[in-house]
Amino acid sequence: MMKHIILIHGAWASGWAWQDLSPYLSKADYQLHPISLIGSLEDDPEEFDVSLADYCQQVVKKIAELTGDIYLVAHSGGGLTATGVAEAIPERIKSIAYVAGMMLPSGLRFDQLCQQLSAQGHDVSGIGPYLQESTGGTRVPVEAALKIFLHDIDPDCALQVSQRLVRQPNSARYSSNVWTEQGAGRIPRLYVEALQDRSVRPIAQKAMQALVPATEVASLDCGHFPQLAMPQELAAILISFFTRYP
Repeated sequence: MMKHIILIHGAWASGWAWQDLSPYLSKADYQLHPISLIGSLEDDPEEFDVSLADYCQQVVKKIAELTGDIYLVAHSGGGLTATGVAEAIPERIKSIAYVAGMMLPSGLRFDQLCQQLSAQGHDVSGIGPYLQESTGGTRVPVEAALKIFLHDIDPDCALQVSQRLVRQPNSARYSSNVWTEQGAGRIPRLYVEALQDRSVRPIAQKAMQALVPATEVASLDCGHFPQLAMPQELAAILISFFTRYP
């Protein structure tokens, strides 16, 4: 039976975010499908507006074209899409890996979680103070991307990545999932912590794990993009988890 890994990027990124991880995953017995979510391509018009539901529908449609087992890997804000897809078609999803991802309770937005943590005295501001408004969405300045997202990867690669980040519509970013234990909740889930993350801060990652306990947790000593900073190590973690939850 064919096995497929659906790779779901986070906010301001696109399918290219998995470029360094893919060679390591492709050595295993999986077909890779890096998704570029609607509106995330560099030449998409500024007025393009999408919702989390649109993202989920796009991925569900892609999965419908595939025969075999499906595994989801979601980075950062892509975790919202992964959870929504799992709720929509739980019978197709074998397991989910959240990579410094938004693994949130039903009905809770990430910004609401951050507000709660901030009220407790934690600094979870992340990329927020650096964002630039852009026609119903936001963009990440190059300097902010280098400081918050990419501080631990090769400088040349970091610069290239920072220049490829795109506008992120607010309508998709400020969203929450409604999910059930019988749907998304029944699927094994891995949380991959990024211990040096300056965007989704470790305290926020721990808070999400407390609210939505993961089947397993793994840690990488890197920043917000483990798939760029430690791709070989991340691939090994993912393959090991998927092998244990086939």
